[in-house]
Amino acid sequence: MITKEGVVTQATGSIVWIQTTRSKSCDSCVSKDSCGEHSKAESMTIQVENSLNASKGDRVVVGFRTAPLLKIAFMLYIFPIILMIIGAIIGDSIAIRLNMDSSITSMAGGFLFFVISFFIIRFINNVLSEKKDYQPFLMRLMQRGDSRSPEACSVKSSLEITQ
Repeated sequence: MITKEGVVTQATGSIVWIQTTRSKSCDSCVSKDSCGEHSKAESMTIQVENSLNASKGDRVVVGFRTAPLLKIAFMLYIFPIILMIIGAIIGDSIAIRLNMDSSITSMAGGFLFFVISFFIIRFINNVLSEKKDYQPFLMRLMQRGDSRSPEACSVKSSLEITQ
């Protein structure tokens, strides 16, 4: 499970907006330049269902399940390549039947199926975005926004020292 700490910036009923800092894993990611996330500011705001009754200023931990993340990564990186290979094979078999150049039909079939894969991914994205398993969620409330008195801070400091 992937977890990230953040601060609630806005809370309206059943939805909260949480500001977190971008992790260092973005810096070492191979796709950082193509995804568009790396060029944005260091902080990001995410929208999450308010299952812990958090309010503005609260420090919370947000979680995201790993299995859905792996499925999404498969859909984005592997699925288009599989469809492109299938398209190339179909293009090659069509070329034999139509007595055409197999390299051209393989290339055209691969390209066509590659493009079709993005439409399929877009459709699946719209379906999965509604499922709770594919959305971040509040795991725990670390500190209430109104409990930032000096006493609370000193208790927190002493706890950190003893651990």
